Amino acid sequence: MSNAAHDPLMNLSLRKVDPELDAIFVKEAVRQRDHIELIASENYTYAAVREAQGSILTNKYAEGLPGKRYYAGCEFVDEAENLARNRALQLFVGSEHVNVQPHSGASANIATFTTAMSPGDSFVAMSLDQGGHLSHGASVNISGKWFKPTFYGVRAEDGLVDWDAVQRAVDEAKPKVVIAGASAYPRSLDFEKFAAIAHAAGAKLMVDMAHISGVVAAGLHPSPFPHADYVTTTTHKTLRGPRGGMIFARADEAAAIDRAVFPGNQGGPLMHVIAAKAVAYKLALQPEFRAYMQRTLDNAKALAAALAARGFGVITGGTDNHLILCDVTPLGVTGKEATAALEAVGVTINKNSIPGETRSPMVTSGVRYGTPAATTRGMGLAEMEQIAQWSVEAIGAREDAAKLEQIRREVVKVAQQFPVPGNDAAELAARES
Repeated sequence: MSNAAHDPLMNLSLRKVDPELDAIFVKEAVRQRDHIELIASENYTYAAVREAQGSILTNKYAEGLPGKRYYAGCEFVDEAENLARNRALQLFVGSEHVNVQPHSGASANIATFTTAMSPGDSFVAMSLDQGGHLSHGASVNISGKWFKPTFYGVRAEDGLVDWDAVQRAVDEAKPKVVIAGASAYPRSLDFEKFAAIAHAAGAKLMVDMAHISGVVAAGLHPSPFPHADYVTTTTHKTLRGPRGGMIFARADEAAAIDRAVFPGNQGGPLMHVIAAKAVAYKLALQPEFRAYMQRTLDNAKALAAALAARGFGVITGGTDNHLILCDVTPLGVTGKEATAALEAVGVTINKNSIPGETRSPMVTSGVRYGTPAATTRGMGLAEMEQIAQWSVEAIGAREDAAKLEQIRREVVKVAQQFPVPGNDAAELAARES
């Protein structure tokens, strides 16, 4: 007897089973098609990654590691996870051990914390309002509730890492861990210098390369290997894979990291996502990926220069990576107002605190741009110039609905010249109607 006889819903499409949700997907596809995505942590993944992530591997539980599972029937998902692990080690030269099971970058971070520290232990990290990340000790996050952070920041005069502040924080805290990594720092990080400070104090160096992992993989940013004791990352952002995380560690820490992920912090791994990670790592090993990352960096530098020429206060005067941090107070607006004005015309960025911030995180004095997603769509230097122009025009016209609509139509016209990967224009048009 067929499964349809038992449950006629089993083989129906989403469109037939849940038209309400399908309609939301259509609206999101239209938004992605007609907007220019410039949030630094977002990207469009590969069709092959989406295929793997939507695969039959979603049906399989596989608690444990390849060859050491708690359930039977894991011989083929073992092969998939081993592919992911081997490719990750090949991609990041100098890495010794990797765990590809973390569900996110934050999950990877907390697993690393619980490997290297006990609750109440001290660590040192970049302050959130200076460019750091929520999971690096913010008081509202578990990292700040379970552990004791001491923060360093950037120099007021140039926005670069304040190495004297790093040393003071380490001397004061006597930490178990020093974290190098950020979510809004536009310059290269000196991992060797971080390692020297951490190791001289008897601390471990943890690098969170979530934002720059694709740049590192392409050999266009200094590598944290072999300087770091632990390296965490997301697998989307610049790496252009599925949403997820992973952890690298030295060989002698392999068992401890693996235990911290499972059973320490997670249950069953998401095997369909791990398969999608394996695809992304394979594609990141290709020469086309390095060329893509170089275009991403070129676009970021061009966009930073174009924004600065139009009155944005570009923090550090430019960028070495994929993101640009800007002070918008010279334009007479807050970060919240600037973000809303750009959203109204279809240019998507995010409000962001800047060094020396005086406003709340929900308002801010700055914004953050990033070029990975727009570059994936094929946009180049001319489009970066145009985006900067639209940005200043939209902010200036933020209370003029007619002008904003005029700019929005210009944005849509350009955006539709650069199709979103995997967004079938013909099918979308039919479903819209």
